[in-house]
Amino acid sequence: MPRAGLTTERLVRAGAELADEVGFDQVTVSALARRFDVKVASLYSHLRNSQDLRTRIALLALEELADRAADALAGRAGKDALAAYADVLRDYARDHPGRYAAARLRLDPETAAASAGVRHAQMTRALLRGYDLAEPDQTHAVRLLGSVFHGYISLELAGGFSHSAPDASETWTWVLDRLDTLLRGVPTP
Repeated sequence: MPRAGLTTERLVRAGAELADEVGFDQVTVSALARRFDVKVASLYSHLRNSQDLRTRIALLALEELADRAADALAGRAGKDALAAYADVLRDYARDHPGRYAAARLRLDPETAAASAGVRHAQMTRALLRGYDLAEPDQTHAVRLLGSVFHGYISLELAGGFSHSAPDASETWTWVLDRLDTLLRGVPTP
């Protein structure tokens, strides 16, 4: 019988909070059980194992990010959309570093297809409509943006830009300006 007050949703949210506190790679069913001061076995009526917990946290993070991005992109196009989307990712990573790491978890194809990751891909392609890119340039641009955004954010979170001037925020703006210029300069077929 499930322990009173414990639900899968509550456990996943607590796991997400734990990820933000100690790092996503440290999240396990055992660590979650310690957080609730219960035996590990009492969580198995809600979660199959630590991988199931981590996958559920990843799905939660993808959903939260997609909701924030959709709100930020509403009514925007071109550089405004590019900057809004990028800023959502960066702000989310700062506010929720463990969840941000979770959103990068490799999901099996069926889970990925049913996740909010699909919404992310759709939003990225939607913001690229302002640049009038044809295929395969659009797919190249999706990969470029993902690489630049996630690479920059990961390096910044690790403290990679904290030891020199200019400030990382100034560089972030410079990067977004250059991406906008690059995307505008892609020739149409």
